[in-house]
Amino acid sequence: MSQAFPYLQAGSQRDLIFDAMHHNRDLARDIELTSVVANFICWDETGGHGRILQGGKAALPDILLTENFHSNLFRKDASRLLGRAIRPNYSATTQRYLHSLYAGLSSKDPLVRCAYMVAFELHAADMIQSLWTTLVNSFKARSEDLEYFRSHVGGEDPAEKYHGEMTSRLIEKLVPADRNGRFLDEFDRAYRLSLQWCRDLLRIVSREGDGHSEIEHHGRCHCGSVKFYVRAPRELCAVRCNCSICQMSGFLHLLVPGDKLGIECGEEFLTVYQFNKNIARHTFCRVCGVKPFYKPRSNPSGFSVNVRCLDKRTIEGLRISEFDGEHWEQAFRSMHQDLESCVEDQNPGVNSNGACNER
Repeated sequence: MSQAFPYLQAGSQRDLIFDAMHHNRDLARDIELTSVVANFICWDETGGHGRILQGGKAALPDILLTENFHSNLFRKDASRLLGRAIRPNYSATTQRYLHSLYAGLSSKDPLVRCAYMVAFELHAADMIQSLWTTLVNSFKARSEDLEYFRSHVGGEDPAEKYHGEMTSRLIEKLVPADRNGRFLDEFDRAYRLSLQWCRDLLRIVSREGDGHSEIEHHGRCHCGSVKFYVRAPRELCAVRCNCSICQMSGFLHLLVPGDKLGIECGEEFLTVYQFNKNIARHTFCRVCGVKPFYKPRSNPSGFSVNVRCLDKRTIEGLRISEFDGEHWEQAFRSMHQDLESCVEDQNPGVNSNGACNER
């Protein structure tokens, strides 16, 4: 994130100027305001502001010393603590976060741009401070030796508080009183985005530390309008059902808890079909008609994912259990035992929340 952010922030105003050029009109004041703040943040993140504070105008040529980029200061601090060189890890989780962050920072709606800029800077200050404290305590390091953290949140006059104040002042410039409610909604959404990214990273570390082999499998409907990911083991344990809808659709079930699945795009293309007891919520792409996942009767708080919709390149093995969906009630009770056996034999991390739902 430290490496990518200034580049995303620098490019976030691109479409706004192209839109003005296309319509041959002047730039709105809201674009000038978010641009000048964005430009300063990029200047600071790439070391320029610090060099000028230290050496005045004469230090301008030193901006070519890219080792002063804040991401490179962070890399140096981390390498020193870990005793080895480190490389960026743009995991699927971080990539999704950065794409969503960029979408907010580059929005044509000034309230959304402002909300994402303010939320990011306020969250970043808290995150950096917490990380700094944790690293000092965990590695028994001297806080003043960590240059990246000292420059952001340390010393007598830390920089991050000014970033937060600068972006927060955009609110009074860009948010009319009658739109405060909508701004707060956008701010809440933007702050939760950064907070969820941190939580997702902690969950990944926790799973790896516990020895589980869960990874992110990506999938989509036939036309690609709906794209999603699911966290599950490399070797999958699936269920094949013979109920009416499963036989017709060829659905192959991977049962997961609700927090294991995320929709990357296309939620607006999903439509719901229910029948019989109207408990299961069968979600189909309304463009191509494919059902990539849905909420099953057997586990309404979780999902059943169609293994046939997943990218096969991340699946290292597949074990299939049969389920007699034509006689759902009787089969449901016995299916628990079969799934638990499959989990114990193959993958301790697989969820065994029951069988296919279908009716």
